[in-house]
Amino acid sequence: MLRATHLIRTLVTAVAILAILAAIYGLWVRYQIEPLTRDGKVRADVIPIAPDVSGLVTDVRVRDNQPVRKGQVLFVIDQSRYKIALTQAEAIVSKQQAALAEAVREDRRNRAMPDVVARETTEQDVSRVQQLRAEVSQAIASRDLAALNLERTLVRAPVDGTLANVVLQPGVYLNAGMAAMVLVDSGSLRVEGYFEETKLPAIHVGDPASIYLMGVANEIRGHVSSIAGGVEDRERAGTSGQLPNVNPSFTWVRLAQRVPVRVEIDQVPPGVLLVPGQTASVEVHTRPGEVQIRRSLPW
Repeated sequence: MLRATHLIRTLVTAVAILAILAAIYGLWVRYQIEPLTRDGKVRADVIPIAPDVSGLVTDVRVRDNQPVRKGQVLFVIDQSRYKIALTQAEAIVSKQQAALAEAVREDRRNRAMPDVVARETTEQDVSRVQQLRAEVSQAIASRDLAALNLERTLVRAPVDGTLANVVLQPGVYLNAGMAAMVLVDSGSLRVEGYFEETKLPAIHVGDPASIYLMGVANEIRGHVSSIAGGVEDRERAGTSGQLPNVNPSFTWVRLAQRVPVRVEIDQVPPGVLLVPGQTASVEVHTRPGEVQIRRSLPW
């Protein structure tokens, strides 16, 4: 009886130890071998919104964190001087066109009287007509530029997205190219997963992926769109034209380099908000037929 009880306890202990070892091995495979990382970030392209012309801001038509559509007017630069510049350019065009028309008529009249008008005068008329035509073309270009500058006083959204850091107020003077706010491109939302280099053999472009935001239980579905072409070598310094500066130290414990893997988002559950900068966990699923990474122990 005691022997049977002792045998049962031994078997139970052995099974428990095997279960613990199996669990440890499963956790090791999942976090060290399988393409899974908890180091992921939601990212998007951020576009600085800056006017193409200088002037005072007369109207701000948006607010902070507002979704906008492509082509929507965000703010307006004072149009007064640009309207005046366009009027002046149009007047110069009319003046040059009138001078050209008069020169063409005079040239035709002189050509019709070759016996009366000297050949030198006719050649001068031809040269004058050509010069005035060039001046008309230049005046038209200046008019078109003035019209473009007037149009650019309306600063529009270049893409669909959400505005951020909008503190602009009417009366502020902006120089051309000075960023006044930023626009987060909603069409560029993606997740960058930083995978250890030991996991890259199991990751292929097109593989489906599961994304889990920190604090959100719902799964976001996506797929691998690309793998980074390179990462910085911190062991080597020096610029072009100089000898390489290689770090002479070497540590026996070598941490695996993390390589960015870009995951495009395919489906977002209802109610889940994606904000660039959020932390995410990314798990890549190997598609059927692909070569599985060999799960070998480190020793």
